[in-house]
Amino acid sequence: MTQHYIGTKIVLAQAMTRAAFLTYIDRDIDPKTNGTDDGYLVEYTDGGAPNHPGHPGYISWSPKAQFDNAYRATTGMSFGLAIEALKLNKRVARAGWNGKGMWLSLVGVKSSWCGSIEGVENTMPVGWQGYSPFIAMYTADGMLVPWLASQTDMLADDWQVIA
Repeated sequence: MTQHYIGTKIVLAQAMTRAAFLTYIDRDIDPKTNGTDDGYLVEYTDGGAPNHPGHPGYISWSPKAQFDNAYRATTGMSFGLAIEALKLNKRVARAGWNGKGMWLSLVGVKSSWCGSIEGVENTMPVGWQGYSPFIAMYTADGMLVPWLASQTDMLADDWQVIA
């Protein structure tokens, strides 16, 4: 099953041997190797030209050890990784939040979402856009409000990227 991971980029990845990847992209397996080494098909979704008709992003293969040292699943993240995801313009939430549909976003200079998400009204006060970035919460009642982390939030390992 393909799962999201986080490192310096957020990528899609699917466990796959080197031989299975080479077969998937219709390339010959190097006779010097049997191709049974574990790894991942990695898809970069943040830019770059697609190189396979079955994927909208650029794909490559990564050996398992290198991938595991560079990426972590985007479910069960620490607060620090959630902050990194916010800096990549992703929305994040705690798994255990009570309000349905609540999430956090980085708002301000680095935010590209304001006014661009269909069905989400921009509820920020006039003049807030263009200032230094800050974290805001999209609440269960449809408001976007400034947000501060509690100690519980900062120590939690249940943060996740919201699609």
